[in-house]
Amino acid sequence: MPLRILLADDHPMFLQGVADILEREKMVIVAQAHDGREAVRLAEKHRPEVAVLDLAMPLLNGIDAIREIGKVSPDTKTILLTMHTEEQYILDALRAGVNGYLLKTRAAADLVQAIREVSRGALFLSSGMPREVLQAYLSNKEKRTDPLSAREREVLQWIAEGKTMKEIAAILGISVKTVETHRMRLMEKLDIHETAGLVRYAIRRGVIQP
Repeated sequence: MPLRILLADDHPMFLQGVADILEREKMVIVAQAHDGREAVRLAEKHRPEVAVLDLAMPLLNGIDAIREIGKVSPDTKTILLTMHTEEQYILDALRAGVNGYLLKTRAAADLVQAIREVSRGALFLSSGMPREVLQAYLSNKEKRTDPLSAREREVLQWIAEGKTMKEIAAILGISVKTVETHRMRLMEKLDIHETAGLVRYAIRRGVIQP
């Protein structure tokens, strides 16, 4: 049986290029998403063997989308596509449950191998990645955790994307006051007290692209 793949990236030309590569390898693209929330919805609907997601996507970034896919389609293996090689990004992805961490610059060369390996239960890291980060994670030496809840990370992303409290409330189906409470709590946890600081933090953590 051919592997069934979900692709998620907000750049249509990149998505099409990746789809062409995988289809030449007789893999089946069951769905393509253009933001993180759509990726989660389509993963739940199609239950693909592997989901390949960009890190920086609107509405829900790749790392948080992977967390949610783990809840709605736990058998789906996930691969994160990114330009970042910094330890923090890799650790965040590993904590979220990612099965593959692949540099976009290596996608054409390594993606097919990465999909095949993670579909068999292996953990794939692009060549050039700091292996000691993976070793520390696997040996449970790395104890740091994300201070924010899933909802606080969502609110952070939308604030960083420039959405108003009213717009965020409408997306989440909650009151503006509740959104303001989430904003206050994440500011307290991060010891950041202005919107510009939240935007800088979101960029550093790969939640949005500068």
